[in-house]
Amino acid sequence: MQVDTLVLNGTVFNSYFKQFRKENIAIKDGKFFYIGKKGQEFFQAREIVDAAEKYIVPGLIDIHLHIESTMVTPATFSYGLIKNGVTTIIPEPHEMANVFGISGVKEMIKASKNEVVDMFYGIPSSVPATSMETTGGSIDIEDMEELLQTETIKCLGEIMNYYDVLTKPDCKTNQILDFVRENYPELIIEGHVPKLLDVELQGLAFAGVGSDHTHQTVEGMKERIGIGMFLEIQEKSMTPEVIEYLIENPVKEHFCFVTDDVMADSLQKRGHLNVLLKKAISMGLSIEDAIYACTYTPAQRMRMYDRGVIAPSKLADFVVVSNIADFSIDAVYKDGEKVFDEKLPYVQSARSKQFPASFYESVKLSPLHEEDFEVRIDTDKNSVTVRTIYVQNGSTFTEERQDTLAVKAGKLQWMDSSYCLVKTFERYGKNQNKAHGLIGGDILKRGAVATTYSHDNHNLLVVGKNKEDMQLAANEVIKNQGGICCVHNGEILSMVPLPVGGILSEEPLAVIASQVEKLTDALKSLGYEHYNVIMSLSTLSLPVSPALKITDYGLIAVNEGKVVSFEV
Repeated sequence: MQVDTLVLNGTVFNSYFKQFRKENIAIKDGKFFYIGKKGQEFFQAREIVDAAEKYIVPGLIDIHLHIESTMVTPATFSYGLIKNGVTTIIPEPHEMANVFGISGVKEMIKASKNEVVDMFYGIPSSVPATSMETTGGSIDIEDMEELLQTETIKCLGEIMNYYDVLTKPDCKTNQILDFVRENYPELIIEGHVPKLLDVELQGLAFAGVGSDHTHQTVEGMKERIGIGMFLEIQEKSMTPEVIEYLIENPVKEHFCFVTDDVMADSLQKRGHLNVLLKKAISMGLSIEDAIYACTYTPAQRMRMYDRGVIAPSKLADFVVVSNIADFSIDAVYKDGEKVFDEKLPYVQSARSKQFPASFYESVKLSPLHEEDFEVRIDTDKNSVTVRTIYVQNGSTFTEERQDTLAVKAGKLQWMDSSYCLVKTFERYGKNQNKAHGLIGGDILKRGAVATTYSHDNHNLLVVGKNKEDMQLAANEVIKNQGGICCVHNGEILSMVPLPVGGILSEEPLAVIASQVEKLTDALKSLGYEHYNVIMSLSTLSLPVSPALKITDYGLIAVNEGKVVSFEV
């Protein structure tokens, strides 16, 4: 019998039995045709692959991530994924949607077509994330209808504004959920429900939310699984307690591993979903269960029944692994064709201007001045009590604290305090909003940093210990039409240009990875202490991540869903 490719003598992972078996694989028309003992005596093949001493596992599948978090284009992202064994992803482009609305989503989908990795999109459900911020675009019900009619959509992306869903029956998010339940009842609805338990958690489930990918605890996992929620475990949730629970309980069908956000330098140096797979194994999860949670269960969750297993009629996406314990990748196949070989050069070709011209002109701010970083206080007193944002290493959650600072001639003497000033400027030319706050804890101790990569509104966010450095950092970002700039004593230590919407680079992965690594080192040299300093910085403006954040509307008490005053 004629086939395209015959893989001989492999140790093949059978997802249905969760077992490795010594078998041969026949591939025809980009799909698995046969898995069993028959070989060259039965099949004639254009290509013969001897996989002796090697393991064959399905291509890895990541169903919750944001390409924009890596600050690269879909083409660069695909290049980075393939060498790490990832062959299918479900990205949700709510960052580009916040900058450009539906055109941002459509252009990301367009840029993903014809790439090696299959990219099936989720519709951003929370753009803007709240009503307490200004964004460049929004995604409304009519936009969702258009995307569902014209694009290959796998899910409604994470419902983030859980406070409004639970407390405001007529809010935009509830209108979206009503629309989906009525018109697309089979559409998968993804969730973002940090720390919610009991009645609140079940209120989200009642609204249709079927998963959670946020920071997990054993208590939270038990409740979520118990009410039928699917768990998407990202690396920060991989604590010994969580992994022990996943090992010891019959919950293997109810979770998968996801990356959510991966920095460019981490993708280049560490890898992607394969990092979580290896980590799970090192923490005691069986090799079989770890592979299962990176292939079969994510495919089932997204109803992608044509992949995630090595079986007849399924897509021939697979990874050839020499050492299964540390998942050492020798080769990767997509649709039956080899797309990566560890022994051969793997070079990324440079590509520029992959988006419309307007996508490179999204920062509509004039240069800022030192006085833009003064804080005026309307009081005749010599001190004032204010709310402060407290950052702690180990989490992107923050705390609200209060402190009393000196006031002189109507100006807050923040530069004489232990705090940084944090300020945000609306950058889309809509209303010229700006807001300020103070921030302490494991944050900068000197210098300044400015960025348009600030979730999810991506306005200009500036944090610093003095006005001069803040001005320089901010103006460098404005001049470059977006990016992240770190400054100390009037010297630019690091600049990551992000000209596409102020959030993406078109540089090759190796280049942007080097820039991000240098930026991380610069921030740490200025006293920023965090396991992911860029994510910590960029989520200071995320008003759905507890507890006190800042947008161009002001300080946001996230758990109360409202703007609160700077002065107490």
